[in-house]
Amino acid sequence: MNFRVHVRVVPRAGLLDPQGQAVEHALSALGFAGAKDVRVGKAIELSVEAASKHEAHAQATAMCDKLLANPVTEDFLVEVEG
Repeated sequence: MNFRVHVRVVPRAGLLDPQGQAVEHALSALGFAGAKDVRVGKAIELSVEAASKHEAHAQATAMCDKLLANPVTEDFLVEVEG
């Protein structure tokens, strides 16, 4: 079966996020002063061939551990459709 997988990768809480800070300052300069604690990450969508939803989740998690996320500085969330 083919499963659609969504991966969200974000900087670890407590670590400096310079890109997030730059976006927060820019938003403030544009008049959006209410935007706080901005974190900038990445979204990855892919199709995974697997026997079950659980196996697709396990494969995507392994992909994150090995390539898609830096285990030292980033956290990730995997969601499988279907």
